[in-house]
Amino acid sequence: MPPKSTQALSRPAGPAILGLRGGARRGAPRLQVIPALNSGDHITTVGVKRSAFGATGRLVKIKINAFPTTVPECTIYQYDVVSSDKMTEIAPEVFNPRAVYDGRKIAFTVKRLDVDEKGSVEFKIPYGNKPSGPNSTPPRVFKIKLTEASVVNPQVLKRFIEGNQSLENSVLTAITALNVVVRMEPSLNHPFNIRSFFTDSEISNVGLGVQLWRGYFQSVRPTIGSMFINIDISTGAMYMPGTLTDVLLQMLGRKNTALNPRTFIPGPGLTASDIRKLSRQISGVRVTVRFPGRSDLERVVRKLSLEGARAMWFTSPQNGLTNVVDHLQRMYNVRLQYPDFICAEIGNGAFIPIELCYIKPGQIMRKQISGEVIAKVRDFSTMKPNDRLRSITQGLDVLAYGRSEYVQHFGMTVTSREPLEVNARILVPPVLEYGKNSRQKTITPKDGKWNMTDKHLFEPKRVTKWVLIIFELKKHFDPVTCSKMTKAFIDACKKVGIQIDDPAQTTWFNGQGTVEQGLVDAARMKPTLIVAVLPTNANDIYNKIKHFGDCVAGIPTQCMIGHKCSYAKPQYFANVCLKLNVKLGGINLIPSSESVTALTDSRYPTMIIGADVMHPPPGANDRPSYTAAVGSVDSHTARYVATMQVQKGRQEIIEHFQAMCEELIMDYCGYHQHVEKKTPAQIKPKRIIVYRDGVSEGQFKEVLDTELAALKAACKKLAVDAKITFIIVAKRHHIRFFPTSRETADDTGNCQAGTVVDRGIGHPTEFDFYLQSHGGLLGTSRPTHYSVLHDENQMTPDNLQTLTNALCYVYARSTRAVSIPAPVYYADMVCSRANYHFSPDSPLGMDEDWSASSDTGSGTPAEILEKYRRFFKPVHKDQRKKMYFQ
Repeated sequence: MPPKSTQALSRPAGPAILGLRGGARRGAPRLQVIPALNSGDHITTVGVKRSAFGATGRLVKIKINAFPTTVPECTIYQYDVVSSDKMTEIAPEVFNPRAVYDGRKIAFTVKRLDVDEKGSVEFKIPYGNKPSGPNSTPPRVFKIKLTEASVVNPQVLKRFIEGNQSLENSVLTAITALNVVVRMEPSLNHPFNIRSFFTDSEISNVGLGVQLWRGYFQSVRPTIGSMFINIDISTGAMYMPGTLTDVLLQMLGRKNTALNPRTFIPGPGLTASDIRKLSRQISGVRVTVRFPGRSDLERVVRKLSLEGARAMWFTSPQNGLTNVVDHLQRMYNVRLQYPDFICAEIGNGAFIPIELCYIKPGQIMRKQISGEVIAKVRDFSTMKPNDRLRSITQGLDVLAYGRSEYVQHFGMTVTSREPLEVNARILVPPVLEYGKNSRQKTITPKDGKWNMTDKHLFEPKRVTKWVLIIFELKKHFDPVTCSKMTKAFIDACKKVGIQIDDPAQTTWFNGQGTVEQGLVDAARMKPTLIVAVLPTNANDIYNKIKHFGDCVAGIPTQCMIGHKCSYAKPQYFANVCLKLNVKLGGINLIPSSESVTALTDSRYPTMIIGADVMHPPPGANDRPSYTAAVGSVDSHTARYVATMQVQKGRQEIIEHFQAMCEELIMDYCGYHQHVEKKTPAQIKPKRIIVYRDGVSEGQFKEVLDTELAALKAACKKLAVDAKITFIIVAKRHHIRFFPTSRETADDTGNCQAGTVVDRGIGHPTEFDFYLQSHGGLLGTSRPTHYSVLHDENQMTPDNLQTLTNALCYVYARSTRAVSIPAPVYYADMVCSRANYHFSPDSPLGMDEDWSASSDTGSGTPAEILEKYRRFFKPVHKDQRKKMYFQ
């Protein structure tokens, strides 16, 4: 267990509040007091009020990683916290019972404090190590000020979970207070990150200066009639402890290279670009500075110097003009082993050689980590369902709710060590339809999966002319290999119904040369398809091909990796065909009309919209966010078109949603009129169902006020009289399902595909449900949480749950059910292709994980955003109405 001082890295004032003792209150009340409860209060909701529960499907019992807890009986007092480090006097402790602190600006107590006439109380507390010698640094002293904010009556929380109270600020404050209470004890003893904390009981060194720690997530949540604590396994990425030189060496990816006298010398060992990259990764880490014969100093690294210690000159009050090396020798008798290594800036203009700095264990890395490390995080985090639930249950001993004096003082009790058991239902999967020439035209999936045996695609497209460009070296992909691959590819196409001849042209092209020239040469033949064979790790070539095909030439492109397609099995090419057909404008499969009547009722033509926002990674403050919306255009809701916009970075609300919806609705009407030849009365949608991804609960009202309003405005402008249903899709939560018997499990140990829960863990008053639509793969499957914010179609829980489940089975490029509805998946894919919309020679181009530093130049955020919009290229008109994003 790391020392408690480690925790102060993120919350310096936290320990100061914990030891306070209470006293009698004096003076007039200055608090926001909750009014008297009234059983007749009108209940309002942000989303749709729950009126019923689902009933279809096979009833089963499952377990949830949640543990029941009680609601406190005592009144809770909230205080705003302000701290300052300008005081130097020490004051006695003042709190009993214990108070809890959120680490930022709010404290809660179960006893009013002895405040002055302004409703405030101040005290001073030392923080840091006690003096240990004549040369040691005295501890800092913080001045803490608490000001009364409100009184929380827990009865409002009881009324809320009983369905007799609206979700008002008083309820939110009560829930916040209980979360702070349960987090208090572990956050004092372990590194933590908001709702997760991490222990050193299980550690994995994954390279690049990163160490993974196993941890626990916990969150107090209300549900229908009760409260529970949601507990889950989490993973924390930590800075690797040790000397700063060793950690920086790891970050450079030189783990097998010994430190030598040139490693960190600017120029011979490090480029300026290397140093800037390391600075971004290491800034914010706390290091211990060790001088012989002196107490250790703890400081925070701001950045790394571009010069070595010997080359850094400054004026010393004692010695005049000197450099860092000579200064350390004279003042501290420190002789550096590597005097030309770079330094770490640990204050405003204060630099320390990196060889004197040591990183303490247990410091959370809050930077973007590389794709290589992310893959190892997934491996470390993957646990089979039984193992995960066992570890979660064992985590109760680490969480130690029964021994926490904070939990005790606030009157909370975890009533059981057994995970919550709830009623669930397993929905019947939809019947899927394939092409009329299929030997097996329909299929009912089992365990969320099926195969393409004896099936033709529902609407296969014909490839009239295509060219093959091989960017792999001829010695790795020779003509014989090419001939075998081409035959296997053509055979796979014909097997699923795609008519295709031999390529009109096959060309080997040097991938090290001008890729664009090879594409231009191919485009001169005016093909309907370009197939490209790429070498391994050729993301730059892939990006150029996608940019050319999608944004420049308007020609569908299909890429394959040389070593994969050389000797690939038929299944590989079958998967390629699924992507290829929809890129060409075809349809792979549809749900049968009997399975999803909500989609196929001709009296109510239905349009499905999926929408998402993708934000830049941490630290990329000059990058924009990208918004995408996809909309179905056909009567089968199988063919989608997409639209995409650039907006202010990290803004979740879609800024141009009205214009995007107008574009999609016009595409829908145009398709129904010109392709499906519908009558004028059938051209416009009568129902629009929106699945919006990635919105937090705190933003639901803002989404209703802006995005729903934008959709309504779009309908009004286009004279579309459609009833709207608006649903939030949430994947980032910690609820997990666990089967209680073999009969309710699939062959991976997960709950079966189609498991839905709307009782026991749902919102106390609003229409929501959890659905695990997909079968298990690796580890423990994550169900998706759906919250219905608006519903003019008055859909029943059964209808909406069945529809949502069916949409998870029609993802075009898979023969498995996916975890979210296909239109949401498509919107996410469109966002992720943002880097293809910038020309490869644009100064704003991005690599695959957005980690490259863009040359945005100087300017205000608005000017930089405008520059991104100017360089952003829309999809070519010949591609826009196809599913080019597959």
